Amino acid sequence: MRKLIRSPLTWLVAAELIVVAVLVVFAWSMVANVSRPVMVSPSLGLPGGAADDSSALPDFPGVGPALHGPIPGLNLNSTFWRARLAELNRDQVVLAQLEWRLVHGAMDAMKRYVETVVLPAVRRAEHAEGNHSPFVGRWREAPEGRVV
Repeated sequence: MRKLIRSPLTWLVAAELIVVAVLVVFAWSMVANVSRPVMVSPSLGLPGGAADDSSALPDFPGVGPALHGPIPGLNLNSTFWRARLAELNRDQVVLAQLEWRLVHGAMDAMKRYVETVVLPAVRRAEHAEGNHSPFVGRWREAPEGRVV
């Protein structure tokens, strides 16, 4: 029993169980809070409740509702969508060009690394005396037309 308590594996398992329990409690509280209605501000009442007319803002002369603004619902104006899609396409092209440069830069770096570091080391190892692979020796000694 004493070995079990002193074992680091026991403490790691206990710590993992505690972390999992905390995550389960946190997830449960998040799920429980989603179903509970929450007011945006304590000073604002729920819709349909008694409204306090004394706290209404005064009317300013000459100020009316804005005439220009987005219409409610889906905007069906073709110029609006054409402009949004053109902007989206420009952003997509920029991202594609960035991705192209990153990938090809990484490929060029790997190619330079293989050519300047790996291949010279392999060539030095192949030409070193006393370091021949038995397979390479048999392959070189095999008669023509026959692969061992």
